[in-house]
Amino acid sequence: MIIQYANLPKRLQYLIDNNLYHLLQLGLKGVEKESLRINRRGVISQTPHPKALGSALTHPYITTDYSEALLEFITPPFADIKQTLGYMHQIHQFVYSHLGEEMLLATSMPCGIDGDLSVPIAEYGSSNVGKMKHVYRKGLWHRYGRTMQAIAGIHFNYSVPQALWPMLHRQAGNLGSLQNFIADGYFGLIRNFQRKGWLMLYLFGASPAICKSFFKSRPHLMNEFEEFDAHTLYHPYATSLRMSDIGYKSKNQAGLKIDYNSLDGYVESLGAAINTPYPEYEKIGIKVDGEYQQLNANILQIENEFYSTMRPKQIAESGEKPTLALKRRGVMYVEMRSLDLNLFNPIGIDESSARFIEAFLLSCLLQDSPPQAPEELEINNRNQLLVANQGRKPGLVLSKNGQDIGLREWAHQILDNMQPICALLDLGSLDKPYQLALQQQQAMVDNPSLTPSAHILACMTHNSQEFGCFASNTSALHKHYFTSQPLDSQVQQQFDDMAATSLRKQADIEASDTLSFEDFLTRYFSQS
Repeated sequence: MIIQYANLPKRLQYLIDNNLYHLLQLGLKGVEKESLRINRRGVISQTPHPKALGSALTHPYITTDYSEALLEFITPPFADIKQTLGYMHQIHQFVYSHLGEEMLLATSMPCGIDGDLSVPIAEYGSSNVGKMKHVYRKGLWHRYGRTMQAIAGIHFNYSVPQALWPMLHRQAGNLGSLQNFIADGYFGLIRNFQRKGWLMLYLFGASPAICKSFFKSRPHLMNEFEEFDAHTLYHPYATSLRMSDIGYKSKNQAGLKIDYNSLDGYVESLGAAINTPYPEYEKIGIKVDGEYQQLNANILQIENEFYSTMRPKQIAESGEKPTLALKRRGVMYVEMRSLDLNLFNPIGIDESSARFIEAFLLSCLLQDSPPQAPEELEINNRNQLLVANQGRKPGLVLSKNGQDIGLREWAHQILDNMQPICALLDLGSLDKPYQLALQQQQAMVDNPSLTPSAHILACMTHNSQEFGCFASNTSALHKHYFTSQPLDSQVQQQFDDMAATSLRKQADIEASDTLSFEDFLTRYFSQS
């Protein structure tokens, strides 16, 4: 064997001993990216989702997230990350061909927001499923405010190589069905990610500062920050304010005890939250003066409302609840949700980072992952918040297995344990991209000034720029980058065709509805 390491995880040692390590290279990677449309003055767009991009309801790759102005781009999954990022690049080229004077905000934290009402809620047409998506977002407004929902991020979707599962199943002794083993494997991956995922914020966090305008609807939160300049607030050692308590979080969900020890436990605990009334939301009302304000008055309206750094996913059929899709067909992939937009890259994520994340997720899969007690989940969340707010602070101490440990020491332990996986992923490659990616992250652990969050603050300081100006100027550079290299005409036509097809699909869905919206919701929530 080319690679020799001591004290490897049992799963990884088994793959090496049986010459199965090549299977690690076959995992599927997809990326989802949210971007806020802004006008040339840097203010959030008030125009509808451009019709030339297709239907936000039915287009497979170009849709909207919370707001009509918050675009979401989705790639198909590919085994080669270059193909994944190449597809994301093409989506940007196509979208920019139809944005006119508007541009995509390069940062995760929104600028150009003038209070909650400046954030238009996404519309999805007159069908029942389209109305449900809109009403769900109205519920989010009443519960958390619209401004928080305008925050953008990157989701990294990863599907463990399908051929790997039977081998790991055999190594474990063929106990139980393969589908149950796969579900257990994914939940083990998730638990390990929750233990070590704070590292994602340190390495890739890119939201250390925030425009004061973000707080117009929640001015009391401004007291938690220092002033960078007259228009910008920040924490000096912050990495990802997006992942802090003022970011894409919900304090109302802090008491939820979601079970990550098994698929059944996860589905049951998440389902309980969806079916448990919450007094504060009952005060909002469900239907007021004939108009829906939210889907229900429960702790969660639907599964997507639960804010988590990673979700187990299965493709749901039309009208099927996500938890039922998981229950019926198991876990298909995981969605890692803790990445900020990298504003130094036009598509928000670079190849080196993506390769490192893939290796990181594989390490989470292959290492032992004991069950998680509720108190451990609380510790994991505290570690994450510490790193989000103070990750570059010299001597920062986290909690690991009930013991204090320095962030830098723990980070190096994690990275050292990834070395054999990166070496195996690099077999057959001359340029060793996974090992190079690992070296780049090791350098950022040793030197926090190399992190994206530190780089952002350094650029703002050097240029004497407020955060909003820095974000707008960078966004304009990205727009020039994409508009100066238009799509190949054949690829442009393919995207035009997809847009037209999606509009026809939306029209067909609207024409085929037979139930009232009330009956549609009753049927949807009665699924079991």
